[in-house]
Amino acid sequence: MRAADLLVKCLEKEKVKYVFGLPGEEVLSVLDALSYSNIQFIPTRHEQGAAFMANVVGRLTGKAGVCLATLGPGATNLMTGVADALLDYSPLVAITGQTDLSKSHKQAHQYIDIREMFHPITKWNSKITRPEAIPEIMRWAFKVAEVEKPGSTHLELSEDVAASTVEGEPLEPTPVAYPEPNKNSVLEAARLIEKSNYPIIIAGHGVIRRKAHAELTALAQKVHIAVTNTFMGKGCVDYNKPYSLPTVGMHQRDWIMCGLERADLIITVGYDQIEYEPCLWNPDKNKKIIHIDTLPSSVDEHYMPQVEIVGEIGHSLAALAEACDFTKNYAGLSALREFILGELDQYKNDSSCPVKPQKILADLRSVLGKNDILISDVGAHKVWIARMYPARVPNSVIISNGFASMGFALPGAIAAKLVYPERRVVVVCGDGGFLMNSQELETAKRLGVAFVVVIWVDNSYGLIEWKQMNMFKKHFGVRFDNPDFVTLARAYGLPGFKIKDANDFIPTLRQALDFKVPSIIEVPIDYSENLRLTEKLGHLVCPI
Repeated sequence: MRAADLLVKCLEKEKVKYVFGLPGEEVLSVLDALSYSNIQFIPTRHEQGAAFMANVVGRLTGKAGVCLATLGPGATNLMTGVADALLDYSPLVAITGQTDLSKSHKQAHQYIDIREMFHPITKWNSKITRPEAIPEIMRWAFKVAEVEKPGSTHLELSEDVAASTVEGEPLEPTPVAYPEPNKNSVLEAARLIEKSNYPIIIAGHGVIRRKAHAELTALAQKVHIAVTNTFMGKGCVDYNKPYSLPTVGMHQRDWIMCGLERADLIITVGYDQIEYEPCLWNPDKNKKIIHIDTLPSSVDEHYMPQVEIVGEIGHSLAALAEACDFTKNYAGLSALREFILGELDQYKNDSSCPVKPQKILADLRSVLGKNDILISDVGAHKVWIARMYPARVPNSVIISNGFASMGFALPGAIAAKLVYPERRVVVVCGDGGFLMNSQELETAKRLGVAFVVVIWVDNSYGLIEWKQMNMFKKHFGVRFDNPDFVTLARAYGLPGFKIKDANDFIPTLRQALDFKVPSIIEVPIDYSENLRLTEKLGHLVCPI
């Protein structure tokens, strides 16, 4: 058989369902091998979209998503989505074609050193030069991509190697078991919690990756410890629970910092420092810290744990809950919780247009069920969603915050619907980020996946304008014009709506969610709320 056939057999052994990508001359053998496979090859309209789709498949399933591109510009177009997977800890395997090995020592059409380019944006990458090594290389690529902390890997396959003859069989995937928590570390952590006056848990995306949300909930309920979460940790505890504090992650001092400033002990669980640096919540380096994760902590002068419980997160939390034969009192933080959640409803009955961000989020929450999925692109809207949109279950709010790449959300919605076809999906984009990958609307329509894209329109790169106004009291280089998004939707043969009265948003959203195709809702947004928020936080008086 061809080396390309063996590679595809390895993908099948890894239980890959989808390969996202673009066709190209140097991957013809791989595409032909896929045509005989039960794996669905999904042609996208841009390689970046393919990488984002693979990224979100990996994030939602824990199994590496796969994307494919040819050499040169095909490979370079993948890079943003591959880098996003690395810094968002999403398992992903990228496969790129290359010119014949015989040409790799000299200038050749479209030839660049792809492996060298992908090296800094992957956990591991390799060039397949011997077809008989494919089973080992493929198994290693998936294993590295999926083990904690997960991320992207990359394989380069030259067209002559792909077409060569080989004998071999895929290697069997084997599960990775993380160690059991050290009993002495668990007991020492319990002792620190008992001695503390105001402990708070910061839960990160690792809780969701390791499916440890039930154990986290059990610990918080038993010991009465308040829990806040990072942007990507939303949903790891139900916001309806009395111990659930809203999200932390603003670089500016936010309401949730009142609780963290008061805390004398921080328990981090599945916490990724890349999301929210320790210097922001431990600036004076005076807080005691308990680190609970699958890996030891990295070194940071603001993050020097007194105790590290390293092992499977769920097991560690269960052991810690068992070791705690006492309860704390989070009642003092209830006022802070209610104050923050109250912000969501402050414009609940406001019908003005442009629409307030708080109003749209409150309306979205009222329409979507607890298991429905909200996917945020990157921009000013991401800050509002992360701060204020309440989540009840894991993977119901998808945010890119490690790499924070604009253009992430629309391709991500396609992946989410493939993984969870029974769930309703809503994308929130800015008018800047939407147009970066709007071409994937055709991919979505072709696949028959339905979701709603809500575009917050302000004719600006709003997050940067917000920062410019805060720093310089003026904006520069951020304004632009937009197409008519309703007409654009119709050009794709899709429904499109423009909100002219804030009260129209809920009925329009309900209507759009019933469609069997993607749809667009254009919402003029009142981003004057950005500066009001900044001013309010600048004069923050803690309610506790």
